[in-house]
Amino acid sequence: MSAVSSVDGTAEMSPRTKGRFAGAVYLLYVIAGVYAQTFISDRLVVFGDAARTASNILANQSLYRLGFTVYLLEMAGQIATVVLFYQLLKPVSRTGAMLAAVFELTGCGIKIFSRLFYFAPLLVLGGASHLSAFSKEQLESVALLLLRINDNGAAIALAFFGFSTVLQGWLIYRSGFLPRWLGVIEIIGGFGWLTFLSPPLGMRVFMYVAVYALLGLLAMIVWLLTVGIDDERWRARAAQASSSIWT
Repeated sequence: MSAVSSVDGTAEMSPRTKGRFAGAVYLLYVIAGVYAQTFISDRLVVFGDAARTASNILANQSLYRLGFTVYLLEMAGQIATVVLFYQLLKPVSRTGAMLAAVFELTGCGIKIFSRLFYFAPLLVLGGASHLSAFSKEQLESVALLLLRINDNGAAIALAFFGFSTVLQGWLIYRSGFLPRWLGVIEIIGGFGWLTFLSPPLGMRVFMYVAVYALLGLLAMIVWLLTVGIDDERWRARAAQASSSIWT
């Protein structure tokens, strides 16, 4: 064995450590998402009142910008967990783990792009001279429209997260190094997010699905941070996968 490969093998995190790192990142990005949505966006944006929304944004521009930053941090955390979970679940099925990662990264890309429409009202309402041809009421209406596009873009992303979560749940159920009940919770939650294949239906059941998904995610976080991945079973599964042509 070369010195380089020896160093690489030593530096590689154990599956349990990697799982705990994923759990910690999960926790941080869940907190970030809940904070940005509940304590900033929901506080400032009133979808039935364009004038009030514009007034709230202009009176709290620093807070609104902070919300945009926290949303991006949330997405950075989610992308990190995609990579970690791909590495953890690929011994179960490399193809399944890759599909789950691609679906989730696609959702992340859609959601990040949607956040441009969250930021755009600051530009529309900022009083730029080239917007003087529009009335105050028109600019307020445009700002609210942009926020609606942001919300609908995030809803589209949830459908892709649904596909990813169902696949991840199936892989966890089959893994042997994580409890099957966590996989079942994820599969059910994933089907909940798939209601956003029909956005009106998804919006109607969103609160129920979100509460269930949050509880399931908290269960996953607690398990990863306390009990963790079964290293021995993970390594056995990885060894089995490396000798198979059907992974």
